Amino acid sequence: MLDHHLFSWLHLLVGWLLQPVTWALFGLLALAICDAGVAGGERLGGLRRWRRLASAEIVRRARRRLDRADLIARVGPMLGLMGTLIPLGPGLAALGDGNVQILSVAMRVAFDTTVLGLLIGMFGFALGRLRRRWYDELLDEVEAAEVRADE
Repeated sequence: MLDHHLFSWLHLLVGWLLQPVTWALFGLLALAICDAGVAGGERLGGLRRWRRLASAEIVRRARRRLDRADLIARVGPMLGLMGTLIPLGPGLAALGDGNVQILSVAMRVAFDTTVLGLLIGMFGFALGRLRRRWYDELLDEVEAAEVRADE
């Protein structure tokens, strides 16, 4: 008896998570798009201004931006998986009751959130890899200039 009530509450709680997970996916997509704009600005000239900074400051700024790209790359697929699994429970229950319409809606939501989460993850991964390369090249240039200045 207790198990039935516990699982009913668990099912209710998990059902409430679908809308926040979906909003979080859209928010993460917006963050990824904004971060791509910042990265584009860096590539088109913003990093040239960083050359005047000390190596430690470049590392600090780079770490913050790389952490954001890593967050996008990791959290997007996690949210996509949550968005996949949450509607499948009610969808499979509806299939057991013979209601294929509810199952088809649940499957559509499940696949859409999966694709969106994977897209966000790929976007974040690509941003992170590009930025790592750009920041490494910049640090190499700055450190070489510091060595030349010390000689």
